[in-house]
Amino acid sequence: MFVVALREAPVDAPDARALLTAYFHSRELGFAHQNVVYTTRFPEPSIFVPPAGVFLVVDDDEGLPVGCGGIRLIEPGPRGIRYEVKHLYLAPETRGRGWGRMLLDELEARARALGAKELVLDTHHSLEAAGALYASSGFVGIEPYNDNANATRWYSKPLGQTG
Repeated sequence: MFVVALREAPVDAPDARALLTAYFHSRELGFAHQNVVYTTRFPEPSIFVPPAGVFLVVDDDEGLPVGCGGIRLIEPGPRGIRYEVKHLYLAPETRGRGWGRMLLDELEARARALGAKELVLDTHHSLEAAGALYASSGFVGIEPYNDNANATRWYSKPLGQTG
């Protein structure tokens, strides 16, 4: 049995930066197989500081950082206050243990606590496991809400009453 812990971390902390670097590298490799160029943009740290957002690091049972993800406040949508899930990543050797769902659930809880009425995200169709996680977590496909050149699919999950 593996034990995992989630903790807030500045997105520019060394462990968070290393996880984001691994995430971006994995995306670059995935896009290269499709003859598509992936655009890497390290996030501005202030967008992941409450109440604008939060960034979480996943530590494994040895206390090593093995995953990350964040939420950030974006422009309100039809339901009201909206947060966007960003940079959900787990090291390949840790996948399949339910940690991605645990991380996504915690990000959703944090968004609710910050007053979100909707959680949105974008992804690429080649990330099939991620798409399955989002669908099984209650996200549904929507029209694009941004112009992210790396995205081919957009999702939304209502978190409360409209307004």
